Amino acid sequence: MKALLQRVRRASVEVEGQCVGKIEQGLLVFLGLEKEDGEEALAKLISRILAYRVFADEQGRMNKSVADIAGGVLLVSQFTLAADTKKGLRPGFSTAAEPARARQLYEFALADLSNKHPVVASGEFGADMQISLLNDGPVTFLLEA
Repeated sequence: MKALLQRVRRASVEVEGQCVGKIEQGLLVFLGLEKEDGEEALAKLISRILAYRVFADEQGRMNKSVADIAGGVLLVSQFTLAADTKKGLRPGFSTAAEPARARQLYEFALADLSNKHPVVASGEFGADMQISLLNDGPVTFLLEA
């Protein structure tokens, strides 16, 4: 599994012209799920995301987490993160979790995140989504589990 974290000043997700999720300062998290992924590893990744220090402290150093700043987390499922891009000119998706399993894991991740953090929003699994964001930095990290 892969989680692409972007530190944002704000971010939102629209589906068919309707806003389905938005946050102010915090993390936009794109989650790519693979065939071998499970709930235990996903729960650990969610805890790591919440504790990952990407926000500045009083000295300007990245020493604070999204939990420390009481920021929002916008979770968006993105199966293209699970693509195999090692060769060729077209991504392969044989490593991505099957849609039914990916939906189950995404819903688990969203529930786990909501239980651990007070400000959570989400995209819509499997939908054609339009993401708007104001990247802060830019600061972007790829976490793999």
